[in-house]
Amino acid sequence: MKEIIIANNAPAAIGPYSHAVSIEGIVFTSGQIGINPETKAMAEGVEAQTEQALTNLKNVLAAAGASLEDVVKTTVFIKNMSDFAKVNTIYATYFTDMHPARSCVEVAALPANALVEVEATAFKSADETAHI
Repeated sequence: MKEIIIANNAPAAIGPYSHAVSIEGIVFTSGQIGINPETKAMAEGVEAQTEQALTNLKNVLAAAGASLEDVVKTTVFIKNMSDFAKVNTIYATYFTDMHPARSCVEVAALPANALVEVEATAFKSADETAHI
């Protein structure tokens, strides 16, 4: 059965979508940008936005009963490919072991004029889904 995930410690959705959807142990997250959920302000600069986007992603996964270790695929959208190395450095601090598959694409624009957005697909083991 499909479960809609709303994380209390992630920024509210900017449009008609959920933070994530979980079905049969697979969690599909919506893209997370660098908005601080408490202040509702966008972080300054690509590094700070990447850090906040990944923190938001981590919080959305936790609300779904998953973690960064459960992530099997991410997609990173960046406004400027020249920021790739900066984004990669921050990303590597969140995904330290058994790196998920990843795509990274440059885009013309992102919601709220963000510089980076990250989405993920995670798989929760049968043991994890039994406790939810």
